Amino acid sequence: MAGTAVAVPLLTLGGEEKAAKPATLVIPEGWRAGQVYDAVDKALALPPGSTKKAIPRAKLKLPNDAEGNPEGYLYPATYRLPEKATPEQLLSTMVDTAIKKFNGAPIAAGAQRNAMNVYQAVTIASIVQAEAATKADMGKVARVIFNRLERGMPLQMDSTLNYALNRNTLTTTLSDTRIDSPYNSYQRMGLPPTPIDNPGEEAMRAAINPPAGDWLYFVTVKPGDTRFTADYAEHQRNVAEFNARQRSQTAAR
Repeated sequence: MAGTAVAVPLLTLGGEEKAAKPATLVIPEGWRAGQVYDAVDKALALPPGSTKKAIPRAKLKLPNDAEGNPEGYLYPATYRLPEKATPEQLLSTMVDTAIKKFNGAPIAAGAQRNAMNVYQAVTIASIVQAEAATKADMGKVARVIFNRLERGMPLQMDSTLNYALNRNTLTTTLSDTRIDSPYNSYQRMGLPPTPIDNPGEEAMRAAINPPAGDWLYFVTVKPGDTRFTADYAEHQRNVAEFNARQRSQTAAR
């Protein structure tokens, strides 16, 4: 997962650390909205839950499809914290940054070229951000998503289940795949109703311009070894190898 958000105090001319703001808040790629809210609360020394409660007051300029939910539009970047910064100001800046990035010609045109709107592209990018272990894998993960959608196959992405269950794990059980949730991409067809995190620029690029390929399945057998295939039997062998490695690592602990 991405690293920790950091509020960075600025230095004075004398080189001494200035305790008061201004400072900067770093939001990593792939963070969920809840993580962003917690980071803003901490950076502004507010009670937990303050930033989430501020969403209605912020009057965020989100697309209609978002229905007021900023997930996917809290753009990962480094934000300056003015002396009297408020959650509403920070949320608005993040969303405005995302809108500017996403509605620009390259992404908007890329989404249209793939017969989808920008919100759908952001949703795909959020899955890519969560699923791809490396930058090099992002395009292939996006292609798997497109190939499955085009064939009328469920996405079957563990990342959407993790979002529904508010967790991060490599292990998905059979009971997990049976949960009643619109984010259960094992049972529900198409994309989840919202993005599942806040994707960065590379994930967005992958979502609008994935490489050609026939891949339908992938699994990260071990760090740095994600295997993509169009053959289900081969995928099953890869999954079996992944499961064997997980069992051996568990036994060794």
